[in-house]
Amino acid sequence: MEIIVLGAGCAACNKVYSTVQKVIAETGIDATLHKEENIMKILEYNLIAPPAVVVDGVVKLQGTIPSEVEIKKALEII
Repeated sequence: MEIIVLGAGCAACNKVYSTVQKVIAETGIDATLHKEENIMKILEYNLIAPPAVVVDGVVKLQGTIPSEVEIKKALEII
């Protein structure tokens, strides 16, 4: 599974990245995590609002700082 956190490097984007990183570590899922801060690449996802979490090319969460439970649901862990 490939997970990308989209955002311009703001505090909210960094929080989302660290929370996703924590979920991956705690659950032991096989995933690669990347952070995309390049605005031109972010625009390719047609976001309404960052930060966003993309799972295998599909935007699953955006415009908020999701909880660990919301991230697990987006990753289809629970």
